[in-house]
Amino acid sequence: MPRGGGLMAPGLRPLLLLAFWMLASSARSPGEANHGGWPQYGPGAPVAVAEEERCTVERRADLSYAEFMQHYAFSRPVILQGLTDNSRFRVLCSRERLLASFGDSVVRLSTANTYSYRKVDLPFQEYVEQMLHPQDPLSMGNGTTPAYSFGIAGAGSGVPFHWHGPGFSEVIYGRKRWFLYPPEKTPEFHPNKTTLAWLRDTYPALAPSARPLECTIQAGEVLYFPDRWWHATLNLDTSVFISTFLS
Repeated sequence: MPRGGGLMAPGLRPLLLLAFWMLASSARSPGEANHGGWPQYGPGAPVAVAEEERCTVERRADLSYAEFMQHYAFSRPVILQGLTDNSRFRVLCSRERLLASFGDSVVRLSTANTYSYRKVDLPFQEYVEQMLHPQDPLSMGNGTTPAYSFGIAGAGSGVPFHWHGPGFSEVIYGRKRWFLYPPEKTPEFHPNKTTLAWLRDTYPALAPSARPLECTIQAGEVLYFPDRWWHATLNLDTSVFISTFLS
């Protein structure tokens, strides 16, 4: 199945989810005006994608570990807010600091389709200065692959529907819109079309009962998704994000 749908030993789940809880505690509350030097795109931009009309993923700012295990860990996604301050990490993720530290480092890009067929290696500075621009619906864009990933992606890019083990994803800068379906509900999508194309061509025709859970994750928020949940992402701005996959 796409993106490594391996099974997780039952005895490992509580330990891995506890590790998630500790890692997620680095999140910061949203709402900061500083974008770290990364371009943001609002109305009138070359690619201006709106946030959803109504977020259908629950946001929690006061969630205990016991409550998380009981109500979310194995059953539904949740957005975690305002756990602790990670301002030092945000500074390190600014455009200026990342270029200064890793401008000459080689990064690997992959096409943002379900299977990530094509891969291209190039210097990080070249990617940021020449390729990090808004994507159109027909462009394959750029994406990241699962495991433990740190990503920077332009507005309009994202990853189409796929699934793998549980994990969480934190937005450091920008905004990332998520679409999620439970394991038993396979979404209608073409694996070689972008999320932006899916949103414009397929999403409007979906009946209300066939629409996914969806929400835009703001800077400082962490989205947790359970094992084998289908999900697709769409960056509404230039987004800096970090994801950890627990299986």
